[in-house]
Amino acid sequence: MQRLDLIPHPVCAAASRIAISAEIDRDEKDRLAFWYVVSGDISEISLPAPMPPARADDLWKRTCFEAFVGAAGTEAYYEFNFSPSGAWAAYRFDAYRQGMAVAEEIGNPEIEFIASPSCIRLGAIIRPPELLLPGKASPLRVGLSAVIEDITGARANWALAHPPGKPDFHQRDCFLLELTREARP
Repeated sequence: MQRLDLIPHPVCAAASRIAISAEIDRDEKDRLAFWYVVSGDISEISLPAPMPPARADDLWKRTCFEAFVGAAGTEAYYEFNFSPSGAWAAYRFDAYRQGMAVAEEIGNPEIEFIASPSCIRLGAIIRPPELLLPGKASPLRVGLSAVIEDITGARANWALAHPPGKPDFHQRDCFLLELTREARP
């Protein structure tokens, strides 16, 4: 499992009061496991109310954790959104912000959310579709990000990298992580 620090977008005002890290793993069954950890002044973060796990749109308008995943050498990618509420979303794109469709081929992820006074942790496990698995050893290009809403309603954007200009997690330059399937006996 790889652990990485997310960085706030340069216009993020509350960045100094929290830190966000993310971990990802691709197992022998080709499942992807994501973990996001927010530590620091958690009291300032607005968390959506818990609900039964279900697909939902516009999760990025509240505190939400995201992953962008595409097979290396292709323009197509998926966007996954995981809310602390238990809601989730999966979208398929043919290329950068083109051909967006709800990814019906993605089944319900396993989502776990844990909160304490100094830390929140969200984990999600998904089974990626065949589009992301053109060969069992094919690497994946991954961008990890988070939208954190504070109690005033302001949102801060966090990612492995940010392109110039306004926040845009869809930029392929943000898919910094190359994830391969480990060879197992």
